[in-house]
Amino acid sequence: MEKRIRLGKKKRICLVAHDRRKKDLIEWVQFNRGTLSKHELYATGTTGSLIEEKTGLKVNRFKSGPLGGDQQIGAKIAEGQIDMLIFFWDPLEPLAHDVDIKALLRIATVYNIPVAITRSSADFLISSPLFEKEYEKIEQDYEAELIERIKRIVHQ
Repeated sequence: MEKRIRLGKKKRICLVAHDRRKKDLIEWVQFNRGTLSKHELYATGTTGSLIEEKTGLKVNRFKSGPLGGDQQIGAKIAEGQIDMLIFFWDPLEPLAHDVDIKALLRIATVYNIPVAITRSSADFLISSPLFEKEYEKIEQDYEAELIERIKRIVHQ
C-alpha cells in the first residue's frame, strides 16, 4: 500500500551539521544562498543560529541535536512538515546521541524524504530539475500495513 503526497514548489528544508561539519554546511548554504532563500529553512539550534548569523537567512530553529532537536525534526517529518533533510555528519566522530541520529535517518526513510549527507549529494539534490517544481512523492502506507497485520493476528 502506498499514498501519494504533493510537495509544493517551496520546499521545507532541514539543515543539520555535527560540530566538525558546521563550517562546511555554512559554506554550502552561503554558496547556495540565492536558491535556498526561496524555500523555508529549519535547523537544529546551534546550526540554525550560525546560518542566520553568517548568511542573514531566516531559519526556524529546533533544540540542539543532543538536547532533543533530532527528535523534534523526526516528529516534523512524521507530520509531513519537512520535505528534505541536509545532514552533514562527521563519520569519524563518535557521538553520545548516535541512536538519535540513526532514528532520524530511519524516519526520513520511512517518510521517503530526500536526504543528503555530503556536500556533493546536497549539490545534486538542489540542482535537480525536480527541486524547483511541484513534486508528487510516493510513501509506503506503513500505518495501513500495520493495521492489516494486527487484524490478521487478532483473527487467527
